[in-house]
Amino acid sequence: MRNFPIFLNMDGARVVIIGGGEQAAQKLRLIGRTTAAITVMAEAMCGELESAVAQGRIIHHPAILDASLLAGARLVIIATGCAALDAAAADLARQQGAVVNVVDRPAISDFITPAIVDRDPVVVAIGTEGTAPVLARQIKTALESMLEPGLGRFAALAGRLRDRVAHRIAPSDRRRFWEWAMDLPRRLATSGREAEAIAHLDQVLSSGHVPAPRQRAVSVIDAAAEPDLLSLRAVGRLQRADLILHGADCSSDILELARRDAEREILSTEPGPAQWQADRDARRAAAAVEDGHQVVWIGNAVNASAALDRAGVTYEIIPVASATEPSDTQPSAVVARAKEG
Repeated sequence: MRNFPIFLNMDGARVVIIGGGEQAAQKLRLIGRTTAAITVMAEAMCGELESAVAQGRIIHHPAILDASLLAGARLVIIATGCAALDAAAADLARQQGAVVNVVDRPAISDFITPAIVDRDPVVVAIGTEGTAPVLARQIKTALESMLEPGLGRFAALAGRLRDRVAHRIAPSDRRRFWEWAMDLPRRLATSGREAEAIAHLDQVLSSGHVPAPRQRAVSVIDAAAEPDLLSLRAVGRLQRADLILHGADCSSDILELARRDAEREILSTEPGPAQWQADRDARRAAAAVEDGHQVVWIGNAVNASAALDRAGVTYEIIPVASATEPSDTQPSAVVARAKEG
């Protein structure tokens, strides 16, 4: 990873855009969603930028290379369209301590601007380190269709509830509360039934009792699966897993898709027949399920299902797509690559 993704706090920050053409306007559409104060330095501006000045959204200065205007800027975005002027402006901005992006010139840029899926305060940034902008846009389009339009409003509601949750829900039950909240209340709120969602949340917070989770089961993913052919269901199970049982040779790319704080255990390698080893793992999975945990077993699906049958554990086999299927039937590949960016 050459570029490390971060989210900058833009409250009270100054951003300077150098250039007045279409490329500068495109950057304004992106950075203008933030709370930053934006100054455009350009001798002449396109109609979109002139309109933004008239609306009071940005400040215009006709000087292109004025060091005093760059002092204290958190970010400087340069889009003059002239290679020599871009380079000179980048040097001047760095001298003033700013972090610089030069449009279409990654070699002299300190950062790149990602493709963004905006469900404020939920924001997904997608980058390809400048190698494939069209791919980034394709991933953005896929994610736009996956994330409900009302998701941001529900996330904001959840944020407002955090103090109340801390006072009303026992620490041991808080994660379970949020898992429940991101299920039924989320589905209600994002489908236009926000009042019902709030009523459910109020009822649970008033009582302090979190609804019992749906029946837990062991999710079995075949270890032979290619990471970019995992289904959305498989990725979702990995993201919610409390315990992941996997072979020592399990693909690190698959484990990278899992929840960071999930407990991970290597499948049994103790002496004895393979069936004995699988039965030990099944007993471990059964104990975790009984404790209310979500378990993912990454291994030989046939052996795992047989062992779980013998242990009397509810389980699901998550199908894995064939590598010969068309790529447009593989939404999980989109999720994996979006995380990578």
